[in-house]
Amino acid sequence: MIAVLRQAPNILSGLRLVAAPIAAWLILHGEDFPALCVFCLAGLSDAADGFLAKKFGLASRFGAWLDPAADKLLMLASFVSLTYVGAVPLWLTAMVIGRDIAIVLGVLLAKLLGMPLEVKPLMVGKVSTVVQVLYIVLVLLLLTLHEAPVLPANIGVAMVALLTAWSFLAYAQIWLKAAFRRVPQGDGTA
Repeated sequence: MIAVLRQAPNILSGLRLVAAPIAAWLILHGEDFPALCVFCLAGLSDAADGFLAKKFGLASRFGAWLDPAADKLLMLASFVSLTYVGAVPLWLTAMVIGRDIAIVLGVLLAKLLGMPLEVKPLMVGKVSTVVQVLYIVLVLLLLTLHEAPVLPANIGVAMVALLTAWSFLAYAQIWLKAAFRRVPQGDGTA
């Protein structure tokens, strides 16, 4: 029983991995309210696994990888499926996914080139993710209510686009600083 409790954050992240294709399937089949429920429960599981990991010291190396992977899969599945049904503009989905791909490729390139890149989440990146989550909730809620209020949807699109671009530029600035930072090439003796 204790071993299961120690794995609770990882179990919650694993459930989020499962929730991503379920939410996408529900969206694609017009089951908007169940999709909203699955998405919101997945969001609550994210908060719960983070709380458990920090409060009770249950963080693990596997969990440090699994948690963001589950989050990204849920966001990817939601944005792509909502774009497919015409509820989210294609360019916005491409921007959100493109930012994440660029960050991952930037980190990999920095490691390959031996750049002194310190990888840590930025506040603007966290805010961007929260706004993306709230936007998906808004879109699913509007679909559930069979409403198309243009103003809230347009404000949501603008906020997601602005914060996604801002966070991309912030991460790009860190990458460029690391690229141009002088890396010592030994102790100078031949």
